[in-house]
Parts: sequence; structure tokens; C-alpha cells
Amino acid sequence: MAEKEPKAKEKRQFVRFAAYRVDPAWRRLPQQERDASRKEFLAALEEVRATLILRTYSCLGTRGDFDFLLWLISDRLEAFQDFQARLLKTGLGKYLTLPHSYLGMTKRSIYVDKHVHEGQEGVRLTVKPGEAKYLFVYPFVKTRDWYRLTRSARQGMMDEHIAVGHRYPSVKLNTTYSFGLDDQEFIVAFESDVPADFLDLVMELRETEASRYTLRDTPILAGIAVPAETMLDLLG
Repeated sequence: MAEKEPKAKEKRQFVRFAAYRVDPAWRRLPQQERDASRKEFLAALEEVRATLILRTYSCLGTRGDFDFLLWLISDRLEAFQDFQARLLKTGLGKYLTLPHSYLGMTKRSIYVDKHVHEGQEGVRLTVKPGEAKYLFVYPFVKTRDWYRLTRSARQGMMDEHIAVGHRYPSVKLNTTYSFGLDDQEFIVAFESDVPADFLDLVMELRETEASRYTLRDTPILAGIAVPAETMLDLLG
């Protein structure tokens, strides 16, 4: 009997959320110098769009420890390294710090088989950012006791968790996995045009049984979707 050929590995993506803070000293530079550094930085952002997916968010007024958020998606981990190096070489890049950076990969969820429908989060191996106005991102870590539960026990709690999420269709969830890649285990990113729905969703999820096994789900990065040029103009 002929040996079966091994199944081809499904293509997965790397995902990164990077929150940047601008040193206040940059705002005290002469106007002409700031304008030139913004233009150079914008050119760098546009240049990398040829090699990865990029979404830009302003965080002015939503957080005090960073100013803007970038959502990056690529098939190659090296693309993030090249991107970061490119930004640091710009005039504005010299004034940036990186308070928060989350790295993950796509992976099929083991809990959504009973809830599958076309486009269902959890069965996708490619991330497709939408056009929602707001993005809410946070790292997620489960307790060790969660992994000691039986698969059926975890499935039952996740069924409840997923059912709650389905009651908020205005909120789109994107989950990526960070085991061995970063400090957290998961990164959850919610897109929505209705912040109140997201708040109510998170509050309701606190009451689910699975919430007992959450070890950490902060800090939360909240951003407002804007074009890259607007994001830079808002910096001052």
C-alpha cells in the first residue's frame, strides 16, 4: 500500500500590536523640523504596506502612556524587524519609545467547532481587519488550573463564553496566540463602532464561569482608527 502524503501545513500569519509614545521634546522642535520628520515617518509607513498589512490608530485621549497604535500583520516575522528598524531611522523615530508591544500568531481555536459559520472568528487562519472606528486590544493569560481541567469541562465553559459574544454582533473579535512568542498566551483585539456594546460585552463576560480562570487581561490598548497622516498630525 502506498504511503499517504503528509498534509500540507496551513499558512498562518504573525500579528503584532505596537503602542508608541512620542517624547514631549519632539513637540518643542521648530515647526519646520517637525513637519519634515512627520513626512519622513509617513513615507516609511507607506513603504512597508507593500510587505505587510498595517492599520493605524490614534490613542490621544484614551491612554496616558502612549500616543498611537499600529496593528501589523505579515506572513514573515522578519517583516516586523525590518519595519521597526525603518521607523527608528526616521527623525520622528528618534523620539519614540514603545511602552507596549504584543506579538502573536493565528491558529484555529479548539473550542468553536459547534459554533462554526462562515467568517467565524476562531476558524480563520488569516486576520482581516475591518473598517470599524474603534479598536480595543489586551493580552490574555489563563491560570494553570484552567489547563488542568478536562477538555469537556473547558468546552462547556467556552460554549457559554462564545454564546455571550454572539449577543453583541457589533463587536468583532480577533484572537491570536502567543505561547512561547511573548509574555501573554493570547492577544484579543475587538473592533467595533459602538464602544458601549464592547463595555457591556466585557462586563457580561465577567459573570461567566470561564472568567474564574483569568489570570491577567491588562493593560488594555484603546485606539481610534484614523489615516496615518491624521494620526501623525494629531501628535502636535
